[in-house]
Amino acid sequence: MAKFTTFKGYTGDRPPTIPRPDVAPDPMIVTVQEGVPVVYPDCHGVGVRVVHPVNPNAPAKNMGLVMFYIPPHASLAPGSHETEETYVILEGSGKMTFERYERDVKKGDFVYLPPWCLHGIENTGTETLVVLIATSPPNP
Repeated sequence: MAKFTTFKGYTGDRPPTIPRPDVAPDPMIVTVQEGVPVVYPDCHGVGVRVVHPVNPNAPAKNMGLVMFYIPPHASLAPGSHETEETYVILEGSGKMTFERYERDVKKGDFVYLPPWCLHGIENTGTETLVVLIATSPPNP
């Protein structure tokens, strides 16, 4: 049986790194259609920067959320970068390549990629592989 931990909130002894504004900001609720499309070199998939500094509809400063659509048989070659990243497989199945091994991924998988972790992804299924990519800080 799973052991639950208690959420302790965001209180602590140290001051916040981002000052609290006098007036609380409103949320920015966006759709993928309001994102900024991006293509990756040598990849037939397309990304959409939904929450990202370049999207005026949701201009986050410290994070990026990208919806990545990879058609069957397409891949993104392995590479690495200094940002932390998590891939959340929302639809489809594929194979991820890392420095020392490959692993199949499918809907429901979360793949945490620490800074400089070599990673690539290939759609090995028959439907579009849909991946939510969360990056902190955001990729340029």
